[in-house]
Amino acid sequence: MTNLSDADVILRCVALSRAFEEGERRLSVLDGLELTVHRGESLAIIGASGAGKTTLLQLLGGLDTPTSGQVLLDGEDLGAMDDLERGGVRNRKLGFVYQFHHLLPEFTAQENVAMPLMIRGITRAETMARAARLLSDVGLAERLDHKPAQLSGGERQRAAVARAMVTEPSLILADEPTGNLDGATGQRVFERLVQMKKDAGTALVVVTHDTGIARQMDRVLHLADGRLREP
Repeated sequence: MTNLSDADVILRCVALSRAFEEGERRLSVLDGLELTVHRGESLAIIGASGAGKTTLLQLLGGLDTPTSGQVLLDGEDLGAMDDLERGGVRNRKLGFVYQFHHLLPEFTAQENVAMPLMIRGITRAETMARAARLLSDVGLAERLDHKPAQLSGGERQRAAVARAMVTEPSLILADEPTGNLDGATGQRVFERLVQMKKDAGTALVVVTHDTGIARQMDRVLHLADGRLREP
């Protein structure tokens, strides 16, 4: 087996499997999946609906645990950690863009974006300033004080993308990050993610149905029958 702590590897999956029990039926979604993602690399994952793309992202982000196998983030086995440890690793090293934005309804867009930095104990002034810059980058400079209910679906998704970027993570996992955006706005948000990749060496793993976005990534893999393959 390849050394699992190679300096240029940010994420590795080893024989990753995930199955669900439905009554007496066992549904295997991922089956011995292997994946290596290098620092600063951008990867698109494509596949049919129901192929397990969202399940895979949840495993990569430590939001779910595998039936068997390992997910190693920067050499650390997420499955060997308790919930508190996984939460700490996610805050330090991961940004996550969900298919549905998951913004906190009682907070403004600026506060939602600043939240991961607040959790770290960084001063409110610094966190709010960084959040404002990122919201401006995604075209929401005039929406800082708006709560999610006051934003359109596309604006909420852009705020979620800004929140994923605010900690300058080692890896961003994104589930259809431009799916609720029009073509021009989606391209702008995607370009901001790519700029972070260039500036900070952030790796990107993006699940997408957008072939235009997929073509702009360093690599594309197709998820089918529980495994990733070259398309």
